[in-house]
Amino acid sequence: MESTLIPAQEVFSAAQVERARRYHRPIYVVRVLGIALSLIVLGALSFGGAGNALYGLVDSWSWWVAALAFPALIVVVQSLVHTPLAFWRYRHERHWGFSTQTVGGWGADRLKGLAIAIVLTAVPLFLLIATVHVFPGWWPVVAAAGAALFVLVVGFVAPLVLEPVFNRFEPLRDEALARELRELSTRAGVPVREVLVADASRRTKKHNAYVSGLGKTRRVVLWDTLLEGGDEGQVKLIVAHELGHRRYRHVALGTAIGMASVGAFVVLLWLLFQWDALLEAIDASGPGDPRVLAFVLFLGTVLNLTFQPLVLALSRRWERACDRFSLELTGDAATYERTHRRLALQNLGDLEPSRAAYLFFFSHPTPRERLAIAR
Repeated sequence: MESTLIPAQEVFSAAQVERARRYHRPIYVVRVLGIALSLIVLGALSFGGAGNALYGLVDSWSWWVAALAFPALIVVVQSLVHTPLAFWRYRHERHWGFSTQTVGGWGADRLKGLAIAIVLTAVPLFLLIATVHVFPGWWPVVAAAGAALFVLVVGFVAPLVLEPVFNRFEPLRDEALARELRELSTRAGVPVREVLVADASRRTKKHNAYVSGLGKTRRVVLWDTLLEGGDEGQVKLIVAHELGHRRYRHVALGTAIGMASVGAFVVLLWLLFQWDALLEAIDASGPGDPRVLAFVLFLGTVLNLTFQPLVLALSRRWERACDRFSLELTGDAATYERTHRRLALQNLGDLEPSRAAYLFFFSHPTPRERLAIAR
């Protein structure tokens, strides 16, 4: 974070900075513990006897059944191991007055997330093993193309299939505000037919908005908490920011990067699976053996962690571009500064993160970076 930026103390009081720090410190610790747990569990399932024991539950079945069941079992094990940390996070949000969920509601969401994770993990990994069996000589090419296509399809259907699992969506009821937002989108060069409102208040008191989807499934979504707690100027400013993501095609670019990444990942797997010592270490007979799938997930986790600072840096760059876009589109620096200051305090953002937290956890600029754009 550049020294030219306005110090947080000039915008936020020392008490506000310290309060945010007390909220975030344990969250960072838990996130690091979660990463460590994932690496330990997946590493043990890839290279240790624990993996052989788990695979033994499906070893007697046909390869295609094992290729579906084994990754599903891994996801379940991972979820069970992480549940205490997830429950701590839920209690933490309740303690700080953000979560509006009951324990039952939290548990239901966790089960929904588990079901989705099983499908989104088991299906592509099954297809990977199936490709090796059906196209033994060309499987890297076919699997790379199939993995990229899978990412594209998920990008299209997520707003219609996955997001409604957790939230209900309806058009913005305030006709006057909806009309102004449509006019704003026209000026932005990305006209939208409707802005949707999600019932986020059933889970949290925090404010947010986002864009998702591709092509005809593109949407701008506002949390109902934002509409209830923000004024018209703040809503327009935030929608202008989200329109910036559409104007700059960030969702499409992110999808393209994801497609290229999974394609490259398949090529890396092909190279590694030619290494007999690795196959012996993971107790697999070849790339078509479902036993390799634990290692596939382990390698994916390692690579995600390795490239996370780069991915987050790109995300912060895109967010800065959209902040500037929202400021230029609305021409209202006072509302811009008031909105981002209020969001930082309402959502209790970390006002002075450590360098490590900034590099590994921040997908958005810090509040003082965002405020510096207006100043």
